[in-house]
Amino acid sequence: MPGAATLLRDVFGFDAFRPGQEEIIHTVSAGCNTLAIMPTGGGKSLCFQLPALMRDGVTVVISPLIALMRDQVRALRAAGVEAGALTSGNTEEETAEVWRALDEGRLKLLYVAPERLAAGASLGMLRRIGVSLIAVDEAHCVSQWGHDFRPDYLRIGELRRALNVPLAAFTATADTETQAEIIEKLFDGQQPQVFLHGFDRPNIHLAFAAKDQPRRQIMEFAAVRKGQSGIVYCGTRAKTESLAQALGNAGHSACAYHGGMEAEARRNVEHRFNSEDGLIVVATVAFGMGVDKPDIRWVAHADLPKSIESYYQEIGRAGRDGASAETLTLFGPDDIRLRRAQIDEGLAPPERRMADHGRLNALLGLAEAMTCRRATLLRYFGEQASPCGNCDLCDTPPETFDATQAVRKALSAILRTGERFGAGHLIDILTGNATDKLRARGHDSLPTFGVGRDIDRRGWQGIFRQIMGRDLIRPDPERHGALVMTEAARPILRGEEDITLRRDTVASAPRPAVRALVSDEDAPLLSALKARRRALAEAAGVPAYIVFNDRTLIEMAETRPATLDQMARIGGVGATKLERYGAAFLEVINGAAEPVHPARRKLAGRAAGDLYDQLVQVQAELVHGPDGIDRPLSCSASLLAKVASQRPHTAQDMTRLLGEKYAERFGPAFLDVLRAAS
Repeated sequence: MPGAATLLRDVFGFDAFRPGQEEIIHTVSAGCNTLAIMPTGGGKSLCFQLPALMRDGVTVVISPLIALMRDQVRALRAAGVEAGALTSGNTEEETAEVWRALDEGRLKLLYVAPERLAAGASLGMLRRIGVSLIAVDEAHCVSQWGHDFRPDYLRIGELRRALNVPLAAFTATADTETQAEIIEKLFDGQQPQVFLHGFDRPNIHLAFAAKDQPRRQIMEFAAVRKGQSGIVYCGTRAKTESLAQALGNAGHSACAYHGGMEAEARRNVEHRFNSEDGLIVVATVAFGMGVDKPDIRWVAHADLPKSIESYYQEIGRAGRDGASAETLTLFGPDDIRLRRAQIDEGLAPPERRMADHGRLNALLGLAEAMTCRRATLLRYFGEQASPCGNCDLCDTPPETFDATQAVRKALSAILRTGERFGAGHLIDILTGNATDKLRARGHDSLPTFGVGRDIDRRGWQGIFRQIMGRDLIRPDPERHGALVMTEAARPILRGEEDITLRRDTVASAPRPAVRALVSDEDAPLLSALKARRRALAEAAGVPAYIVFNDRTLIEMAETRPATLDQMARIGGVGATKLERYGAAFLEVINGAAEPVHPARRKLAGRAAGDLYDQLVQVQAELVHGPDGIDRPLSCSASLLAKVASQRPHTAQDMTRLLGEKYAERFGPAFLDVLRAAS
């Protein structure tokens, strides 16, 4: 059976593994129970797809969403791998074809939804088809307190015991607590081989901005990225619809997506997003886990995500092809109040609520960071990093100031008013704005009245937002969101600690420049390659990235391969795709070319291809014999391909392969070519 590196090149079209992949693939293919935590876009799927090809029998892949399964099956088939899915979304013909492939022993990967495990007949079916490995995608769905919890994932451990086969579990976001849940519920507490590979996605530009006319901020961000596929996440269903309409009115191709839509309407959006270049989906978090489109160029959050894990997972949907991608996350005091209230008013036990506040604090710390965002993000996941040079804070370091006295004044105002008022009322006190409400409560006679006149209202809004983000003050749900001081603030109030804040008020952060995918010189060719890709995808009825993803087209535009051999060296161009699409894309790059015999085309990118060319040249010199006077004689292209692939070492081997007549004329010269290449 071919090794991992050979399959990687011939089937998937890559010359090298991504960091961490090779070790995981060898462990899974060896039949070890495995838990792999890898960054979104880090190549998790390959870590079970490639071992499936290295092992006998069928690998069952348990995946949470039908759309995700269908995309992976289409991509595998496009690469020449026998794969199928048994889902409620199948047509009768699709299901019949899967069963036919299973009965004939052709199928290598079978995708099933976790809900199918509840069916009584499923276990018997899986026993009958010869399952040799279970792969679990999005394994964090087993966590009861996670936002992606799927109850049927709890059946997977029982399935593993019943089939008595190894299990490989994969996820992008699993903190220590979730890892322990996965091990307990999928592996019965028996420690699997655990791989924790870097969370860094260096191709993604990170940026946050305080809300200041947030619709305008999103519209401006999208405007300079027009024509690029993107996602805008919103906190409410109503906002997805209004913002999608605004983007459409501005000339973008945009649509809304949320859990309140009919299933057919959601499927239509999913199909459009996968098949159309440049579509923007404005969505709630209902649009997420099934998104496997590799060439999403940007993700924006119109509202603050729920936690730092949610943020990481959602921005991780951008740039999965490895090309540059950008993000923008907007946040404000109302977001913080809402997220705190959702935690406090939830049904989780107290220890879970405390942990959720900690996750939100980590995200707010990232939002209010004053040095490299990537280093701050990676520290949360237990990694150390130097300044990245690819975030808004590395682009433009913020101006900071000693805010100790200002924060003490704010805390004093909170305490002197009994922790019963919000930021607006407190800012009126600090700036000496004697409103009717303020005078009616006698707050114009407080010692803190007017002590903050040296800072304008917008400056105070920035201070309150930042100290709320640092969890020095919290909205109290029992007092209608009034701000209360936390224990963390007391050392500052007592003069035992100082605090530094950003002097950014609520002004928008500078917009990161759009990163061009290719140089101006290569841009027209990239556009032409995308047009050819779109035409081929539409003809085949598959998403464009199933043909080739953006990164593969970028490499074609930059290197401009002139032959099939050169095309075969492009990342993402495996043997099946080279056979199917290579000539079409070479035509775009170089114009019409001489047709290549199918036997030679199959050798493209391999050493046998060069040998074939040399054998053709030698044969041409001997067509009429060594003296040029004999009857013409030549081997067929398929016979030459056999010589190039099998490389016979002796005259006897060459005669057996060619036959006596051809061996007599060409054998010695062919052997000379083969020996010179050894």
